Amino acid sequence: MTPMPELSPRRRMLVLAICCMSLLIVSLDTTALNVALPALQRGLDASTAGLQWTIDAYTLVLASLLMLAGSTADRIGRKRVFMAGLVVFTIGSALCSAAPNLDALIAFRMVQAVGGSMLNPVAMSIITNTFTDPRERARAIGVWGAVVGISMAAGPLVGGVLVDAVGWRSIFWVNLPVGIAALLLTLRYVPESRAPRARRPDPVGQVLVIALFGSLTYAIIEAPTSALGSVLPFVAVAAVALAGLLWYEPRRDEPLIDLRFFRSAPFSGATVIAISAFAGLGGFLFLSTLYLQNVRGLDALHAGLWMLPMAVPMFLCAPLAGRLVGSRGPRLPLLVAGFAMTASGVLFAAFDAETSDVTLLLGYVVFGIGFGFVNAPITNTAVSGMPRAQAGVAAAVASTSRQLGQTLGVAVIGAVLASGLSSSSYKEKFVSAAVPGWWILAACGLAVLVLGAVTTGPWARRSAERAAERLESAEVREAAGVSA
Repeated sequence: MTPMPELSPRRRMLVLAICCMSLLIVSLDTTALNVALPALQRGLDASTAGLQWTIDAYTLVLASLLMLAGSTADRIGRKRVFMAGLVVFTIGSALCSAAPNLDALIAFRMVQAVGGSMLNPVAMSIITNTFTDPRERARAIGVWGAVVGISMAAGPLVGGVLVDAVGWRSIFWVNLPVGIAALLLTLRYVPESRAPRARRPDPVGQVLVIALFGSLTYAIIEAPTSALGSVLPFVAVAAVALAGLLWYEPRRDEPLIDLRFFRSAPFSGATVIAISAFAGLGGFLFLSTLYLQNVRGLDALHAGLWMLPMAVPMFLCAPLAGRLVGSRGPRLPLLVAGFAMTASGVLFAAFDAETSDVTLLLGYVVFGIGFGFVNAPITNTAVSGMPRAQAGVAAAVASTSRQLGQTLGVAVIGAVLASGLSSSSYKEKFVSAAVPGWWILAACGLAVLVLGAVTTGPWARRSAERAAERLESAEVREAAGVSA
């Protein structure tokens, strides 16, 4: 084992800042690209499904590889994997900026995602092992969450300025200097650390995860424009892959997905909450971007300015949520998040909030408040109570849930929207075609609210304690077996 050495407070904050740089370029890339979607659609003659794949090719690969990256980092070294991720992500960004067509862009987004899979969960594992005091860790995670708010605030503006001044390709240029700077700082200041005992790879589990996520996403995106017979095989593959994971993983000593984690009600709740919340975010950004630019006719910069009322509350509420988690636990932030996200979805679905500047502004502010409160309790619940040796895997499961949620949000909302639109009546029918999507987003918020209430009580905490005891006992037995 290579334990994380004891660092001074100043060095710990520097490590946190470096890790946040990786989150910034990944998050900024996503939010800025959303503003660029209409320009990209015109430049590459892309359909709605093509736009969905531009977003989902990235999040899909990310979701498929995050757990592998987390366990690999625990095994061979978190700093080493983190640096490799920075290199691949930066190269992928350069390739995306030069993509000659939509298919190439989608392929290069997948290269980006391979690098991205080695960044956020590994960075969270580094933070978890750097900040060992629970309250200090909660505050650090609050800062981590605030970076998402910063990217939400800066992404649409940066993206709008770049798209209007240079073109959509310049979106990817932003990642290059930040990625290089983060790489050099990591090399100099981040200490290496590993888990106490190396975990063996699980290639069968990895293939099953890729098959499940990929086939399910393909079926959802292509369903509105494809015959039923061409979609059903992918649904069947997803079902078989899920059954295979549930049967195979518990039989491995060192599985890719340790299903014992899910015996903890808070951990299971955090996983489903992450899927629901980020499905809401993905769908919200997708609908908002297309509406502001393709229906209202705003340019990219003004569309980015309209998203500020959503982004600023995210930025302000994330550190507040981190402090609340540290002082009072995750329950209150999750209840606030669930209520606000549900209210925002209902405002758009039942009252056509897009059609009035006042209600549109209100819907954005309320959603921003809700999402700002949700990220810190998800992360804290996912890694708290788990053995530190499993920090990389636990953080990767939480990150996978986020990316899977965003993938499904864009896929489902885009599919619902596409089924109600035609090119000849795009502007006239957009608001009515988007209503089912807004109801889905309201349901995502309701799931956050209900699960936040159910999985943060005394019963849930007892289940987390029992799960942690079992995991630690199993680790002791396995270590004893290895020593013998």
